[in-house]
Amino acid sequence: MIHPTLSIVIPVYHEEKSLPLLEARLYPALDALGTSYEVIFINDGSRDGSQTQLENIFSRHPQTTRIIQLMRNAGQHKAIIAGFAIVRGNIIVTLDCDLQNPPEDIAKLIAKIEEGHDVVGGNRANRHDSQWRKSISQISNVLRERITNMRMKDQGCMLRAYRRHIVDLIVASPEATPYIPELSWYFAANPAEIDVAHEERAAGTSTYNLYRLLRLNFDLMTSSSLVPLQLFTLAGMLLSAASTLLVVYLGLRRLIIGPEAEGLFTLFAILFLLVSVAITGLGLIGEYVGRIYLEVRRRPHYVVKNILEHGNQAP
Repeated sequence: MIHPTLSIVIPVYHEEKSLPLLEARLYPALDALGTSYEVIFINDGSRDGSQTQLENIFSRHPQTTRIIQLMRNAGQHKAIIAGFAIVRGNIIVTLDCDLQNPPEDIAKLIAKIEEGHDVVGGNRANRHDSQWRKSISQISNVLRERITNMRMKDQGCMLRAYRRHIVDLIVASPEATPYIPELSWYFAANPAEIDVAHEERAAGTSTYNLYRLLRLNFDLMTSSSLVPLQLFTLAGMLLSAASTLLVVYLGLRRLIIGPEAEGLFTLFAILFLLVSVAITGLGLIGEYVGRIYLEVRRRPHYVVKNILEHGNQAP
């Protein structure tokens, strides 16, 4: 079996309308590169007509297309790992199928990889997203740089290129909640970033709502660093010291001035503050304990239902 030079890995979730538009631009862009390639689509448990569209694409490009159908939705990053597990190329590029990152920019990533970098991330220039999405991304980038060792401009851009050994390390990573940009940056010896174009979504609607975006970024921070827990511990120590001083002050005030009720509501406010901090801390500790639980269970990242490729259709 002749292995291609380039592997394109594309997760698919409810993208029935986007797939024909992607096909019309992706394959001509790859043909223009003048190198051998394969395109791996991962159907991440879609319940619309995405699988039918993927099979149609395969019928038109059987020599260069491979389709993994997962049993159920595993999430974007785990779906990509399913693709990573079967890639054959020495250079691997990930791409979303909504065409917000144009496939024509793949050539820029490959050129940067060939300069000697092992990971090349895309930085979305002039983003065509809603203001609230851009605001969350900016806040997340700032927090990530303060909390983790990741120094990248755009952690949310999935148009990224990797050398094969980086992908192999990601696949071998046993983490229960993998985050591919963070893992690749951790394993990389010489990472880089380049500006890539960003367009409005070609069709359909994004499956990433506000909650999922916040959840993703919170998962990244708690899975990549102990800083949130350490900050909370520090805050707890400071509040304990302040509470001790307050108790001493109120005790001395009672001895000197005598009993009084005027400060009752102030005490209630302080009590509510301390209780809210304690509840927040319990939630934060729960996040870390939950991650330990997920790691201990060691369930597979995904379950493959079917693989469709040239000369083989395996369950």
